[in-house]
Amino acid sequence: MPRILGVDLPNSKPTYIALTYLYGVGRVRAIEICFQLGIDVHKKASELNEDEVSRVNNLLDKEYTVEGQLKRAIQEDIRRLRDIGCYRGLRHRRGLPVRGQRTRTNARTRKGVKKTVAGKKGVKDLK
Repeated sequence: MPRILGVDLPNSKPTYIALTYLYGVGRVRAIEICFQLGIDVHKKASELNEDEVSRVNNLLDKEYTVEGQLKRAIQEDIRRLRDIGCYRGLRHRRGLPVRGQRTRTNARTRKGVKKTVAGKKGVKDLK
């Protein structure tokens, strides 16, 4: 099981799929990395030798922002938006959708579990 940037890659998958287990590396970037280093794209991850693994590590360190660095950069961007008090920062602060989605219905991923609020008495109850 090759280990790249602290992440164990699955043995049974092709190299270009296994590289997508790294945060910040998708299929296109994984294929690009394989072509830059001359690694066969369909070669299983378990068949990678130590030289190839070290070359992938070096390339990712030098040319790409992935894993912890990328997560840290994203958190810094969100913190900056919150600090300057822009609309997107306020939405992040309140835990609401940031990119213009509706909130009257849906938006449960951002808002969390539904919180029931005591409603008004109905028309039938007043009579």
